[in-house]
Amino acid sequence: MPINSFDNYPMNWKPDKKMLKFPMYLSLAGLLEQDIVNGRLPANTQLPPQRELADFLDVNLSTITRAFKCCETKGLIYAMIGRGTFVSPNAALPGPDVSDGRSSIELGPIRPYYQFNTDVADAARRILQGTHADKLFEFEFTSGNDRHRKTAAKWLSEFRLNTSADQIILTSGTQNALAITLLSLFKAGDKIVSDVYTYSNFISLAKQLGIQLIPAAADREGMRPDSLEKQCNLMDIKGVYLMPSYHNPTSITMSAERRKEISLVIKKQDILLIEDDTYGFMAESTLPPLAALIPENTVYAHGLSKSLSAGLRIAYLVIPHQYQKLFHRTANNITLKIPMLNAEIASELIQSGAARDIIKKKRKLSKERNRLYARFFPDSVSANPYGFFQWLPLPEKTDGYHFEVQAGKRGVTVLCSDRFAVGDTSRFSAVRIATCSPNTTEELENGLQIVRELLEENQPVIRREEFII
Repeated sequence: MPINSFDNYPMNWKPDKKMLKFPMYLSLAGLLEQDIVNGRLPANTQLPPQRELADFLDVNLSTITRAFKCCETKGLIYAMIGRGTFVSPNAALPGPDVSDGRSSIELGPIRPYYQFNTDVADAARRILQGTHADKLFEFEFTSGNDRHRKTAAKWLSEFRLNTSADQIILTSGTQNALAITLLSLFKAGDKIVSDVYTYSNFISLAKQLGIQLIPAAADREGMRPDSLEKQCNLMDIKGVYLMPSYHNPTSITMSAERRKEISLVIKKQDILLIEDDTYGFMAESTLPPLAALIPENTVYAHGLSKSLSAGLRIAYLVIPHQYQKLFHRTANNITLKIPMLNAEIASELIQSGAARDIIKKKRKLSKERNRLYARFFPDSVSANPYGFFQWLPLPEKTDGYHFEVQAGKRGVTVLCSDRFAVGDTSRFSAVRIATCSPNTTEELENGLQIVRELLEENQPVIRREEFII
């Protein structure tokens, strides 16, 4: 079809053919990425059918397919079978407006009760007054010494994961643990299944490494095993990323039965599970992690930043025996050297019992704050009373990012659901409310009052249907 026949044809994206260079597919992918990032193609915009675009540009269909695949791998677009290709909801979102906690009320990023950092500081002072404190500033161990790993193994046993110390390495927080896992076991173009809404930093990390996230449907018990198996049968899936204990951002805790069902699918499909147990300490009753059910298929990450102190930056990463050399090689290649002082503080807190005391105090305060949240939003309260955040559905047809901006203008920082989205989420919007982040209960109450007023102004009727796709 000649190009000029498209002069008056309704296409919502008409790239300029004069801008294309060889190789054509990479050039076209660059133009598409540029128009998405610059906001010319808003979130959830449907792109022209590939064949129409090929006719418009007078190029081979394979050129369009390859260009779309490049952008899909980067998380810029997503495809829906039988419906078409769309711009991803978080493809061009600006970074969240993080406040200093003084100029606005912080309900966005999670600040896990900074007032308890004094307990950590006390432990640090005791350690630095020791006779061998100077040794903690040496640059020697890659992933923690044997004593730290044994302490980690003892700590993890309290969360019903029995593992040997030699399977554990210490990393600089959960994000660092996830990066090492992806660099060690996955490559650009690989596909990992995740929840429709998942940890935003994992989304960013996967995009940066060219790893494509594939959404699986979920319900109020977490990811559905039939949906996971379906995606594995449709595509060459290499792994699955899950947060079964108090999922971020939806606050769902996967039931014991669902964990067994998911484990069976993972074992049957012989894929790798990345289990993020950052919030396992908040569980009302400790359920065994999936790593306890399928240890040979699971890389398990247990961060201490939320449970003990955000500035501690220590996570325990449990690795199956067959991957240990690979992980250590990756850690050495990227010069992973955890601060030994941090590892020593973490071990001291655990061995002295202070870690459990900190968690106990955080859980108590969370319960009080979540009761306050329930007064404002009784229909959208997490089943877990000890959670650090809540998942608040928005009224029909409310744009999540627009709501986030509106809240910011009124002095409250929240995070919209688009920041956590993988795939098609156009039928639902929500915000994550970090009840742990305000400095005081009074500040939290003021912030929740503003959010409720904003909800009422947008639309009076909030949906009651299932919010997980």
